Amino acid sequence: MPFGVDEAGKGPVLGSMFAAAVHLEDPSLDALPEGIADSKRLAPARREELAATIRADDRIGVGVAEITPELIDDPETDMNSLTVQAHAEAIAAAVPDVAAPADKITGLCDACDTDADRFARRVTDACAAALGLEHDCETDAPLEIDARHGADDDSTLVGAASIVAKVERDAHIEAIGEEYGNVGSGYPSDPTTRDFLESYVDEHGELPPFARESWSTCEDVLAEAQQTGLEQF
Repeated sequence: MPFGVDEAGKGPVLGSMFAAAVHLEDPSLDALPEGIADSKRLAPARREELAATIRADDRIGVGVAEITPELIDDPETDMNSLTVQAHAEAIAAAVPDVAAPADKITGLCDACDTDADRFARRVTDACAAALGLEHDCETDAPLEIDARHGADDDSTLVGAASIVAKVERDAHIEAIGEEYGNVGSGYPSDPTTRDFLESYVDEHGELPPFARESWSTCEDVLAEAQQTGLEQF
């Protein structure tokens, strides 16, 4: 019962982070469409086409988890822990009938920690808790999760998960843009995103509700606006 997991949107200053899990109950099935690769290597239209094909196939289980800016800004947590949480929630949504699995549930994550083994252990523990499984690293537990850097390039299942997560993230940003105007990609390095934040703060005196207020980019924009206000005064 293999699955692959990846995230999209860990680093942006705007919007949510998403994790996706893609599960194949029978790994012998040639169910995944051709052309799957790391989502960053694919054009947006191709990602959307592949994601729609993956979701339309009943042989493929898909789970998605969203981590909102409110959770990201919570001082009681951190991005590594939230990424672990998102992976576990996505796996729980993708893998059916796991209360008493007949076979070991195995999966691979794209490591979101400098220490891939640590990330795998944390996701395994969180996933076992989310699924209600008894998990003991010293026994033959029903859950076995690995993590590797670059897994979205090496594994078709993880690549598929990266595509689904990226399409979810892109749709999320597109919905924000339809309501608030062009916000760019949401990444701090994007001039359009920076211009949007500065204009919004100038007009409203506060950050937009979908901004990650704890990010240094937001703190810088607020500080610049306050300084400009003092100079005008």
